[in-house]
Amino acid sequence: MTTFLTKKTFLEKVFNYEQNSEWKYEGELPCIIDFYADWCQPCKMVAPILEELSLEYEGKINIYKINTEVEQELAGAFGIRSIPSMLFCPKEGQPQMAVGALPKESLIQAINDVLLK
Repeated sequence: MTTFLTKKTFLEKVFNYEQNSEWKYEGELPCIIDFYADWCQPCKMVAPILEELSLEYEGKINIYKINTEVEQELAGAFGIRSIPSMLFCPKEGQPQMAVGALPKESLIQAINDVLLK
């Protein structure tokens, strides 16, 4: 199940950038963060794929969504210029950003290569 993040829940579950200048992942499981907007057509194409993946990888990764229209500060903090943008956050190491509506195969490859390696 995809979870929607606010700034408050982002600081708790992903990265508290107000306290840490260096990246420090707060989550129990690796995650994908989907930066989207309701008016964005490619975002609407990716949404059901992410929903499927959240079920297929349940208990292994978390999938979060951030509405860039509502959470403009979070979008700004990550320099989101175009949507959809997805941030892949492994438990260890630096997060990786992917821009654009990726097909399911590419998302699965990124999950396996970045998040579950």
